[in-house]
Amino acid sequence: MHHPERRGLVGLLLLTLVMILCFSPQVQSLSTLPEQQRLAVGEPVKLELDLPEQVLRRMMVSVETSQAGLLQLNGVEVSSGTFGLGQEVPVAVRPGKIVLNLKLFGVIPIKQVAVDVLPETKVWPGGHSIGVVLRSQGVIVIGFSAINGTDGQKHYPARDAGIQVGDVVLAIDGQKVSSDREAARFIDASAGKPVCLRINRKQKEFEVFVNPTLCRETRRYRIGLFIRDGAAGVGTLTFYDPEKGVYGALGHIITDAETNREIDVTHGSIVKASIQGIQLGRKGRPGEKIGLFTDREEPSGSITKNTRFGIFGKLDFLPRSNLFAEPIPVGFANQITVGPAEMLTVISGDRIERFRIAIERVMPQQAIEGKGMVIRITDPRLLKAAGGIVQGMSGSPIVQNGRLIGAVTHVFVNDPTRGYGVLAEWMLMETDIWERSVQRLHQKGGSASLFCM
Repeated sequence: MHHPERRGLVGLLLLTLVMILCFSPQVQSLSTLPEQQRLAVGEPVKLELDLPEQVLRRMMVSVETSQAGLLQLNGVEVSSGTFGLGQEVPVAVRPGKIVLNLKLFGVIPIKQVAVDVLPETKVWPGGHSIGVVLRSQGVIVIGFSAINGTDGQKHYPARDAGIQVGDVVLAIDGQKVSSDREAARFIDASAGKPVCLRINRKQKEFEVFVNPTLCRETRRYRIGLFIRDGAAGVGTLTFYDPEKGVYGALGHIITDAETNREIDVTHGSIVKASIQGIQLGRKGRPGEKIGLFTDREEPSGSITKNTRFGIFGKLDFLPRSNLFAEPIPVGFANQITVGPAEMLTVISGDRIERFRIAIERVMPQQAIEGKGMVIRITDPRLLKAAGGIVQGMSGSPIVQNGRLIGAVTHVFVNDPTRGYGVLAEWMLMETDIWERSVQRLHQKGGSASLFCM
């Protein structure tokens, strides 16, 4: 064989070997290792890698932290230095931030991981059915309607002026708009003169002048818009803070059904919902809880945030739990395991019940997002009553090994027995609960001398 041919064959073999290595589960475990993690005080600093023992022994981790007393190794403070993945590892004894630099043979950089060490925080798990009532800031444009003018022609004043579906009308002629009736009244009062609309489009505000048309049927001046001033629906309370009554629910953002636009919260509230029935979920057709709202009983409260991880606010007073005698710890991603867990939700009236589920997959959290795990309903009673996950279960707490680890968020349309869950740690980051836990620990001078496990 000629030398050029031999070199080409060797190159091809090397390329094939590299490709095989890159797609191997071991190397994939390195690439999917989250670059940002959270750790509870008292836990060892571990990096979960599916690598052969011989490789792990050659992996060294250097520690960077500017905070004294954050880590201990067998009772001795560790502020810098290195440790091997196959050796004893330090334990986090105080809240703070550390950076772990993973290196092969202690020289070749592999990955950098930022770790937030947080105190163990306890919350009351929810499961209560709630009615969610959101008032948007302004009114949302969801469509256009033709106006039959006195001239016998069809007119579209708002559309012709450049208004788009999804726009939010904040004010008309300088007057703030909070409802569809209010908007109609302001426009009719113009008596046909051009009106100035203050518009919010994709977080940018500007003004548009529209010429109202006198409607032949209603004898009122109109601009040809279909608008909506809020949203309402049934969901589930995920958790609440025993100290301040701060709560989280739903596990996902609320958007307008017509425009898929995020609804800005101004005067939102949650009220108690009693479940009157369930429309069974089937393949291709998600089911639904049917709830009756009441604002005279617990839980009830304000809504101050509408985010991709759910809605958040403050309860008027703490609701009762028929399943737990005391608050439970919040679990982190590294504490979640594939296997059995339970979901808390209501399927009749207002009684919270436990139902068996399985965690099928925990997503590598390379970025902050709402889909943290894949779950499957395994409880025969819930499958019979609801067919699986249905609308209205969003926010139902997921508990594993005595910890609140997440909440149900979405159902798989083609398989209602399966769906997604959001991590509880992401929901709590939308509140000040952890911040207050850290402050309390610092006030007590809290730390503990812990040994490797």
